[in-house]
Amino acid sequence: MRFSKMFIPTLREAPSDAEAISHILMTRAGYVRQLASGLYIFLPLGWRVLNKINAILKEEMEKIGAQEISMPILHPAEIWQQTGRWDVIGDEMFRLKDRTGRDMCLGMTHEEIMTWLASKEIRSYRDLPQTWYQIQTKLRDEARPKSGILRTREFSMKDSYSFDASDEGLEKNYQLHADAYHKIFSRCGLKFMQVESDPGMMGGATSHEFMAPSPAGEDEVAICPGCGYSANVELALSVPVKTEPKDWNKEEVHTPEKRTVKEVSNFLKLSPAYFIKSILVIADKTPVLAMVRGDQDLHEKKLANVIGIHRPALKTEVKEILGVEAGFIGPAGQTIRIVADNCLKEGMYISGANKPHYHTKGIKAGQDFNAEWHDIHSAKSGDLCTKCGNPLGIERVIEIGNIFKLGTKYSAPLKAVFLDEEGNEKPIIMGSYGIGPARIAAAAIEQSNDKDGIIWPKSIAPFDAELLPLNMNDPKTVKIAEKLYSELSARGIDVLMDDRAERAGVKFKDADLIGIPVQIILGEKNLKEGLVEIKNRKTKEAVKVKIEEVVGKVKG
Repeated sequence: MRFSKMFIPTLREAPSDAEAISHILMTRAGYVRQLASGLYIFLPLGWRVLNKINAILKEEMEKIGAQEISMPILHPAEIWQQTGRWDVIGDEMFRLKDRTGRDMCLGMTHEEIMTWLASKEIRSYRDLPQTWYQIQTKLRDEARPKSGILRTREFSMKDSYSFDASDEGLEKNYQLHADAYHKIFSRCGLKFMQVESDPGMMGGATSHEFMAPSPAGEDEVAICPGCGYSANVELALSVPVKTEPKDWNKEEVHTPEKRTVKEVSNFLKLSPAYFIKSILVIADKTPVLAMVRGDQDLHEKKLANVIGIHRPALKTEVKEILGVEAGFIGPAGQTIRIVADNCLKEGMYISGANKPHYHTKGIKAGQDFNAEWHDIHSAKSGDLCTKCGNPLGIERVIEIGNIFKLGTKYSAPLKAVFLDEEGNEKPIIMGSYGIGPARIAAAAIEQSNDKDGIIWPKSIAPFDAELLPLNMNDPKTVKIAEKLYSELSARGIDVLMDDRAERAGVKFKDADLIGIPVQIILGEKNLKEGLVEIKNRKTKEAVKVKIEEVVGKVKG
C-alpha cells in the first residue's frame, strides 16, 4: 500500500480527554476516531490490526475443532427471560421493542442464543461434543466508558461455546481453550497471566481470566512470587500479616467524636490492625453485621457469595436496628447475624462499644461474640499467600480473555438436552470462552511503546515493513523505491511505502508514531554507495545493506 493513497490522519497532539497510552497513541497515529462516548470507528490501520488478530484467533480456534458461525445481535427477550438474566442484568443491557411491541435486546453476550440453537439441533450423545465460535459485535451500556477502546459500549468479541455429554468432556474442552488462549496471546506478542476469577453474572462453577499487566488496567490481580498462585482480587485469598499479641483488660475508652478506624487509631496511637471494622448491611431485608480487621477493606463480592445480594444500611437503619450511630458499632451483645473475616478469630481487638463516643478495648472472638467465619477482606500487597506463606504482590492488569465452566446453567432452563446411550434425557454440559480482539490491540500498545509512538509486535502490526524513500523528487530514489516495493510485495512482505513529498523529519516522526516493526530507509547519500538502511523500530538498531540484499534481509 502507498501512504499517499491510504487514509492515515496522524495528529501531533494527544486528545484532551485521553488518559490511557493506547487511547492517546491510537488516536494520534490514525488508528481510531471517537464517534461518541464509548463508540469508536476503526480507520484503515486499526482495521488491519484487528484483522491480523482475528486471523490468529480463527487459526487457533479451528486447531481445537471449533466451528465458526454467526449469531444475530438483536435478541428476543423471552430467551433471556427463560434463564432469568433479563431481570438480573441491569442498565448495562440495551433494551427495545420492535414495531409489534415485542421486547427485544441488543446482545451483550450470546450464551442464551447459542444454547437455544443447541436445544433445537442436538438430539443425541452422538451429536456431541460440539464447539461453535463467532467473532461478533456486542453492546453494553457502560456507565463510564473510558480508556479508549479498552472500555466501550460497542465492541467485537470472539466467543466460543462447548457442548458436552459429561463433566469429563467439559474439562477437556476447557483445557483445550486454555491452551489455545496461551498460544493466541503468545502469538500476539503479549505478556499475560492466567488467574482464578469470579464467574459473576455468567454463572457456573469455575472460571479463569487472562490478564495483560498494564498500569492502564482496571482490574487487579494478586500474585505470589513463591508458588505462582494468582487470582483476581475479587476472588484472591490471603492472610493478613499477624499483629503483635496484646493482653488487654476489657475496658471502655472514651473516644469523643471519633468514628472511623483511622480517627480512633490516631486518637489512641495504635495501628488500625488492632481494630474491628464493623459494617451493617441489609441482605434480603435482613440485617447482617460484616466485620473485617481495621487495616483491611471489606470485599463486597466475597460477602455477597456468603449472604447474597445486599446493600449498605442507611444511617437511620443503623440507629434503628443497633440502637447506636454508625462509628460506634461493635459485635459484643449483638443478636443479629454476624459474618466475620477469618483473621479476627485470634487476638484481642478494639471495637465500637455500642454507645455514643465510646470504644471497647479487649474484644475477643468466642468470648465477646460468635460469628460465621469467612475470607471477606480484599487481598492487598503484603498479605500472605494461603498456599505457601510468601507475601503477595498486587498488579494492575487488562482483562483480555476469560473462560467459564457453565455446566447446565443455561442448558437446563432452555431445555437443551440430549439422549444418552441408555435413552435417558440429560442436559448438555456447557462451557463459554471469550476474547476481546480490540483489548489485545490496546494491551499490546500499553505494553510496547516509547516516547515516539507505538511499537507493534510483528504478528499483529498493520504492515510488516515501511519503506521510507526520503526524497521523492530524486528520480534515482523513486526508481529504487518502486523496485524494492515490487520485490518485497512479490515475496509476501506486506509493505507500506511512504511515497509522500514530505520532509524526511515528517516521515520519520510518522513512521515511529505508527509503529510498523521494520523501517527501510532510502537516503540519497547511502544510495550513492549502493546501500539501504534497515532499522528495527523496537530496538532502534540500524544496519546498512546492499540494495540487492534488502528483500532477503527483511524476509529473514
